[in-house]
Amino acid sequence: MRKTLYIFVLTLLATSKSFAGGKIRYYFTQPVNTSVSKGENAVYLNDRMGDTIVAWINRAKYTLDIAVYNYTSTFPAIAVAANAANARGVKVRWIYDSSSSNTGIPLLNSGVRRMASPPDAGDYSIMHNKFMVIDANSPLDTDPYVWTGSSNWNTQQFNTDYNNAVLIQDRAIAQAYRAHFNMMWGDTGIAPNRAAAKFGQYKTDLGAHHFTVDGKHIEVYFSPADGTNDKILAAINTANTDMYFGMSTFTYNADANALVTKSNSGVFVAGINDAGNTSYTPHSILLSGLGTAKYKLNPSSSLYHNKMLIVDPSNSCSDPLVLTGSHNWTLSADTKNDENTLIIHDATAANVYYQSFYANFTTLGGTLPTITDCISSVDEYASDEGAISVFPNPSSEDVTIFGDSLPNSTIIVSDMAGKIVTTITTGNKTTYTAKLPASGVYTLRIINDKTVIVRTIQKL
Repeated sequence: MRKTLYIFVLTLLATSKSFAGGKIRYYFTQPVNTSVSKGENAVYLNDRMGDTIVAWINRAKYTLDIAVYNYTSTFPAIAVAANAANARGVKVRWIYDSSSSNTGIPLLNSGVRRMASPPDAGDYSIMHNKFMVIDANSPLDTDPYVWTGSSNWNTQQFNTDYNNAVLIQDRAIAQAYRAHFNMMWGDTGIAPNRAAAKFGQYKTDLGAHHFTVDGKHIEVYFSPADGTNDKILAAINTANTDMYFGMSTFTYNADANALVTKSNSGVFVAGINDAGNTSYTPHSILLSGLGTAKYKLNPSSSLYHNKMLIVDPSNSCSDPLVLTGSHNWTLSADTKNDENTLIIHDATAANVYYQSFYANFTTLGGTLPTITDCISSVDEYASDEGAISVFPNPSSEDVTIFGDSLPNSTIIVSDMAGKIVTTITTGNKTTYTAKLPASGVYTLRIINDKTVIVRTIQKL
């Protein structure tokens, strides 16, 4: 009775427009520390991640596309929810990895169409995604959702291991994920087409990578076609103040060297690695470069399964971001596996993930310093309500910035690598023109003594 009531409450929250967190929500399977919160507290699900997935499956009206590396019978409620969705007319499609146990797949009824990744496709490795797409093509803009993150779907991953999840309500991102699903499925319809299906290094870059949700710039990449490790390195290299990483499997030397280089340049860098990584070279690089005070191993039987990077959560004047998803920092993840990665440029997201990392790191005996933000007593406005406007956006020429918040401000324009390309002092002007040097996506920050206003702008 108690669990039934809890799932009912979760379902109400899932369907409520007033549910806290707006269009992007973050969840963690292990305790968080909200004492370092800057306003939005991180959500610790406390053995309820599986129930939360069920609640969102129960929300589906039209389509449900699931791509999960491993779903086991230890959590049968997900199969029950998928079967119920199929029974009420939802078109349910499911892709799973052929090399993993997936003992939960036989629990699905025959109406739930499913396909395993190729068991023998040359040098192809694994279908390692963990995402679902809900109602991507619904006639209502409020229906499409994407659930993704680091967790496989079983009781240990939900309740014991260290994992995170992101839920995004956005049609464009849902359609980008569905297009990637369709490439593996080999078709846009309900039946899979094995002959046309593409996995791993046989996939192509579909090109949709940059999105704006609630005023936040979000990047989406699918391995291996999208060169994801280059994006990981670029994110690392944007750090100006502090940076934190948590990794399940870490074998890429270049990533470890980049972290140490940033630490040597004066950026505070700390990280957690699962104890299963001690035989790999990055462990030695990080241990030597960061020391035991900043680099911790998770020694417990609970797997540290996150794959996350937090950049500049203490510096809202920089480009605070979170990188997460299914992609471990390995050569296989970058060149062979099916993976997905999100990069969310947002100070709130960075702080929410920092609350999780802070709790994990201090539990392992670490200590993290208090780093003062670049501006005290400021609010960051991610929405478009009232602060400033940018026109045209996208633009093939220069962009015009105008609004009552513009006078006596500093305008900083940065490229996606974090390099500042333009700095402008506005004086008393309420309108200003910003010149963009080349085609691409840029982060625009307007900083004054009251606010930090952030926009994403694009030059075609």
